[in-house]
Amino acid sequence: MELEIDIEDWPEADWETLAARIAEATAQIVPELANPRLVTSMLFTSDAVVRTLNHDWRDKDKPTNVLSFPMLERLDLVHLDPDEGPPEMLGDIALAHETCAREAAEKGISLQHHASHLIVHGLLHLAGYDHETGEADAQAMEALEVKALALMGIANPYTGDSAE
Repeated sequence: MELEIDIEDWPEADWETLAARIAEATAQIVPELANPRLVTSMLFTSDAVVRTLNHDWRDKDKPTNVLSFPMLERLDLVHLDPDEGPPEMLGDIALAHETCAREAAEKGISLQHHASHLIVHGLLHLAGYDHETGEADAQAMEALEVKALALMGIANPYTGDSAE
């Protein structure tokens, strides 16, 4: 998967490398994301920008930590030929700095680890996973998040324990 990353209003750090490492780890857990034809855009931005996106696209007038905008249906993603055809836009992810930083501080974890979790979460949404469709789907999505983060040496965000 190719990542197109735009960073505005986030502190100095190597967010591009972190996002690439997280995308690779997630693709190890969800192999359809390893398709070389896929393109995903990631926007590291402010609460104000995410609030506008959330309002315009979801009718929710508040910022949130991460937004995902899938552009492929899950069935199309799973059946996408990796060798033939033009690049395919998987979707867009936007992360809100102030909300992410506040949540990281509340959890007592680094901004990089929290952003990593949110990138995995966003990528899973782009891949067609949805935690809002029921408890079983939420548990399945959380399990995938924990596995991807464990590959990065990041603790389980739901318990704080190391993931095995």
